[in-house]
Amino acid sequence: MITKLTFGFTLLASAFFYFSNNNSDFSSKTNYITTTQQQTPLEKSMARGKEVYTDFCIQCHLATGKGNGTTFPPLDGSNWLKTKITQSIHAVKYGQKGEILVNQKKFNSIMPALGLSDEEIADVMNYVLNSWSNKSKKMITVKEVALVKP
Repeated sequence: MITKLTFGFTLLASAFFYFSNNNSDFSSKTNYITTTQQQTPLEKSMARGKEVYTDFCIQCHLATGKGNGTTFPPLDGSNWLKTKITQSIHAVKYGQKGEILVNQKKFNSIMPALGLSDEEIADVMNYVLNSWSNKSKKMITVKEVALVKP
């Protein structure tokens, strides 16, 4: 009698944990899908751009976007980035060499071309232009990046 009772209890407990775990997994997947579907095109681009930034830009411009203050210019609050969009895209696409003035401070270093696709460049630009203290209402498009030539 105790064996049947123990078996029944174990079976009941297993079924409970199985269904409760499957339901919670389903709920979280559903929430993720709902959240993803509610993102604007800019938000989707920024999410992809954050990955590009982490892979290619963070080493020099740091996680804060502040650069190191001497060799690598800040991206956070950068007047050069905000007012020279085409030049900024060009720098990401083809590299940057020579002196630039960012927030009244001279920077004269070399940024190599990173070999990114036009979509990756648009995404990382959208991420940078809307991260930290930066807020841009205009979304950089792949078409706009493609128009920037050497």
